Amino acid sequence: MEQHRTDRTGWLRAAVLGANDGIVSTASLVLGVAAAHATHSSILVAGVAGLVAGSMSMAAGEYVSVHSQADTELADIEREREELKTNYECERKELAEIYVGRGLEPALARQVADQLMAHDALGAHARDELGISETLKARPIQAAFYSAASFAVGAAMPLLVTLIAPEASLIPFVSVTSLAFLALLGGVAARAGGANATVGAMRVTFWGALAMALTAGVGALFGTVV
Repeated sequence: MEQHRTDRTGWLRAAVLGANDGIVSTASLVLGVAAAHATHSSILVAGVAGLVAGSMSMAAGEYVSVHSQADTELADIEREREELKTNYECERKELAEIYVGRGLEPALARQVADQLMAHDALGAHARDELGISETLKARPIQAAFYSAASFAVGAAMPLLVTLIAPEASLIPFVSVTSLAFLALLGGVAARAGGANATVGAMRVTFWGALAMALTAGVGALFGTVV
């Protein structure tokens, strides 16, 4: 059987988004606090707090968002179930018209619609009329778990560098390694999704560098003023 990448979209999106946010937000937080001339221990505390808060925020946000999508899907399926009970013939014609629109001859489209509806009428309409399938349906808990776990993994990378880097060289160490982590993540994610790895790496690295630069600038300004 052929292997396709569409079955990865749900967890891949959540995992990549979480890891990317973990690296960018934690590295930016560390750089901002470091640029404000905080102590090494204060920088670590801020980074750990950012990891915990960010993981929970990602999990909650992803769960609510994907659960809303799941609720919409369930509502559409229930409406379709009711329409199949009350107006089966109209639904059969509607399904056949969908297949005609995709290129089948009318007679063949009616035959396909009849056979699919005889096998699983609701499943056929959910898939071909509503665009809802088992592979692509919303999974709130899975999305929340992947987002939280991947954020924590991503955030742990700049935190580990912060822990072992010399205090005098902390900012360049965290900056360079975090950008390297982002480039690697962007390339791997793009390759896993079938896209160009170089473009994916450059895109993620650019926005990460911008976020870190802005946050470090704010920290430096705040440290100077205070």
